[in-house]
Amino acid sequence: MSINIEQAIIHEISQDSQGQLRCRLRPQPLLNGQAVEVMLDELHQTYTSKAGKGFGYFGIHGDDGEANPAFANALTQYRGGELGFVEFSGQASKLLQEELAKYDFSQGGFLLMSCYTSITSDYLFVALLSAKSSMTVLDDMELSQNNHLDLNNIQLAARIDLTEWQADKDSRKYISFIRGRAGRKVADFFLDFMGCVEGVNTKAQNKTLMNAVEDFVASSELTKDERQQCRNKVFEYCSERFDEGADIEIKDLADELADQGMDSFYDFARGGSYDLDEEFPADKSTLRQLKKFSGTGGGVTLSFDGGHLGQRVIYDPISDTILIKGVPANLKDQLDRRLKGE
Repeated sequence: MSINIEQAIIHEISQDSQGQLRCRLRPQPLLNGQAVEVMLDELHQTYTSKAGKGFGYFGIHGDDGEANPAFANALTQYRGGELGFVEFSGQASKLLQEELAKYDFSQGGFLLMSCYTSITSDYLFVALLSAKSSMTVLDDMELSQNNHLDLNNIQLAARIDLTEWQADKDSRKYISFIRGRAGRKVADFFLDFMGCVEGVNTKAQNKTLMNAVEDFVASSELTKDERQQCRNKVFEYCSERFDEGADIEIKDLADELADQGMDSFYDFARGGSYDLDEEFPADKSTLRQLKKFSGTGGGVTLSFDGGHLGQRVIYDPISDTILIKGVPANLKDQLDRRLKGE
C-alpha cells in the first residue's frame, strides 16, 4: 500500500422519475477495508500518473469567477473537528447536486470522497465516478449483467493537498484536478462546486523552463553532446519529480546540473525575464520537447530524438525541408512495398 487511508465514503447523485437530481447519502464511512484499500490505492496511482493536470486553490469572494466558499468552509470545519467526515461529505454531495442541477447534460454519478496520507502529506480525494455495465458468467454457466465503478476512465476528480493548504495560505496550487479531454471547460461544474479557482498555469511554467534551458545551453561553452546531456538531465529530473508527485524546484534542479559541471543555471533562470516560480508541478508532455521533436500537419506526422538533429536529420529552414538519413527499417519496408506495387 502506498497510502494510509483515514476515511472514505460514497454518496449517489441520481435523477428521480421526474428528472430531478436527488442525493442518496450513505450514513457511515465505507466498511470493507480490503476493497476500499485496493480501490483507493489504484485510484491514487492512476490519478498521480495522469498527465496535464490543472492546479488551483480555494477562491475568495472577489476573485474572478466569484468562487463559492461553502465547500472550503465545510472542509475547514471538518479539519477543525467541528464536523464529522460523514456530515462534511454529505454537505459536499448537496453542493454538487445543486451545481449539477444548473446543467442539462448531467446524469449524476457516485461521489467518492476519501482522506488519506501519502508520504508526508494529507490529501482529500474527490471524484465523481460513473457506473459501467459488464457481463459475468455465474457458477451454473448462466450470464449475468452487473454494474461496476469505471475506475479506469476517471475524468472528474480533484485532490486537495491538505498539508500544503493549511501550511501555506498563499499557495495557488494545493488543489490539482483532471482536465477533461476537451480542456478546462469540461470540469468547470466540478471545480465550481468546490469553489476552486485555477492558479498555476503548469504548461506555461514548464514551457518557460524549457525556454530557459535552451537559452542557457545556447549561451554556454558546452559542446553539442554536453548540451544534449544538459537537456536530458533536466528531463530526467522533472520526470522523477512528476512520478513522485512532487514539484519541480528550480534551486534543486540547478544543483543537479551543477553536479554535472553546469554551474549558474539558478542565477541564469531567476535573473532573466523568465518569470519562473521557485517551484511548480511538472508537465512531462511539455518538457518532452527537450528530448524529442515532433509535429503533425497536412497528413504528415514526424518525430525524432533531439540528438539526431544536424546528424541523421538535417533541417533547412530556407527551403522548408527536412532530410532524413537512415530511414527506419519498418518505414523503409512499407515504402519499398509501395514502390514495387506502383
